[in-house]
Amino acid sequence: MGRALRWAPPAGRIAAIAALAVLACGLGSRGQEANRGLSVVPVSFEMASGQMTAVLNLQNNTEHDVDFQVRAFAWGQPGGVDQLTPTDTLIASPPLGHMSVNAGQVVRLVLRRPAQGGEAAYRILLDQLPPPPQPGVVGLALRLSIPVFAQPKTRVAPRLSWSIQSGGGAHYLVAVNHGDRHDTIRDMVLSAAGGRPIALEANASPYVLPGATRRWRIASKDFAPSREGLHLTARADTGPVDQPVSISDAAP
Repeated sequence: MGRALRWAPPAGRIAAIAALAVLACGLGSRGQEANRGLSVVPVSFEMASGQMTAVLNLQNNTEHDVDFQVRAFAWGQPGGVDQLTPTDTLIASPPLGHMSVNAGQVVRLVLRRPAQGGEAAYRILLDQLPPPPQPGVVGLALRLSIPVFAQPKTRVAPRLSWSIQSGGGAHYLVAVNHGDRHDTIRDMVLSAAGGRPIALEANASPYVLPGATRRWRIASKDFAPSREGLHLTARADTGPVDQPVSISDAAP
């Protein structure tokens, strides 16, 4: 196994067709040129129990040939931070490719071993490789990270608990997933008694993996932990969140 990567995924939900744009930054009189990008479908995978293969469809919508690379990683959240570790349990074929203008490419994802016990989480990194260097032009290629969740034979479900914790001079809204499947949390609103909103610092990843702890720093400068009632609303894969939040003495 190689070194783990710490990666911050893009905020919010990616559209059904995501674009990987290549931006050519012109120097001098060349100006700038934005290409139409690479369309990718789908942008997430849920592999049912017993499913061992899936298909990723790429389409080159740019005005030039495109080279790409696809890599698979096991995905964890130790300490609440997304970490990617190279894996051979999930493989992509082909791992490297070339597409002409307006051409498509099918990339097959193969799970070599089924998930055991709980849900298995992976990410596919799709890199659009920069073109050969040209005088006076710097090519910048972007990356798309695609979540892949593989389900075991047994039925699994997330089970989140919420609390307010303090540490290092800061306060945090903390979610702990005691279940064996991920949950996705969006549109969080934390409020105090009387409905007064409490600002939360943006956290790029909406996912809380099984056994993981995620935290969102409380950005309101006047916030102080107390026994006053705190309330959280949010959207989750399992349905709406609408519940009180307790104050914990544990450090996050």
